[in-house]
Amino acid sequence: MAKTHPIAADLYGDLLDYEAPAPPGRLRAHFPGLLVAGVAALAASYLSEHYGAPLMLMGLLLGLALNFVNVVPQLHPGLNFASKTLLRWGIVLLGTQITLSQIAGLGISGLGAVAAIIALVTLTGLVVARALKLEPWLGLLAGGAVAICGASAALALSALLGERRVSHAQLTLVLVCVAGASAFAMSTYPQLAHVLALSDRQAGFLMGASIHDVAQALGAGYSFSPEAGEMATIVKLTRVALLAPTLAAISLFLAREEGEKGGRITVPWFVGGFFALAALCSYWPQPVIVTATASHVASGMLLLAVVATGIGSPMQLLLDQGWRTSMPVLTATLVSFCLALAGALFLF
Repeated sequence: MAKTHPIAADLYGDLLDYEAPAPPGRLRAHFPGLLVAGVAALAASYLSEHYGAPLMLMGLLLGLALNFVNVVPQLHPGLNFASKTLLRWGIVLLGTQITLSQIAGLGISGLGAVAAIIALVTLTGLVVARALKLEPWLGLLAGGAVAICGASAALALSALLGERRVSHAQLTLVLVCVAGASAFAMSTYPQLAHVLALSDRQAGFLMGASIHDVAQALGAGYSFSPEAGEMATIVKLTRVALLAPTLAAISLFLAREEGEKGGRITVPWFVGGFFALAALCSYWPQPVIVTATASHVASGMLLLAVVATGIGSPMQLLLDQGWRTSMPVLTATLVSFCLALAGALFLF
């Protein structure tokens, strides 16, 4: 008789794998979990398309609503595959959306400003976490997610940090807070830009440099004006392009933290894949249909990863996190807005 309860839990609150009834390497063992995640992802897409709700937020909420199915051990191979393997390949495919010419269009000063904003916002998450006596890895996850590209960055950072440093409950809470903050920013920043009498380029830089989610940053920019939308697109894609260097830098820090001296520095394979595809698309431009398809596939993989993360999150540990756990995200969001506004006023 198959077990229906987790066999153990580690000190970070992550439930360890259930005993699976079939070897996880078999394709059919992945099917039940992928089917559940896929149905929830389709429902999230429907809600997002018809009601204008953020796609990743809908996926996460539906995943949390289906959390009760996590007691079924047959689902675990597929859910693990979605939350880990599909996540990494989704990050790789994001490289097709970036070209060096797009980044060059921002100019050296603009690129430097975006890089500085990313570094300072990430540092804000770390400082707030330390001030509130939270784990520093949670601050790094929250600050990096706000600084770069929201849920996608949070998932990428969690894949790099591992469950030993960031629990499922912490990741889920960061995803919820980031999605909510990004939705709030999309609906309010264009109005704030009008109140502050910003020019089109200033407003575009503000929204591209501060709103977390890619689609919401672009939507906010184009709702202000077409020129603001174009600027927001360039700035936001530059932030996405800096995801891979950020992950590489963190991986070097982790190697030093763990006492690895000399020898070869290991950069996660999905970071290398991101760089490779970005370089390919820069020097060998792909047809629009190829990049559009890659974008849809990447979004689908990341959505499945978000849904699987929600399903696999230990709800009681999530509820026990408390209000302090959300403060790194909220503070980093405020700092991101202030820095982006200062950059917009200084550069344009």
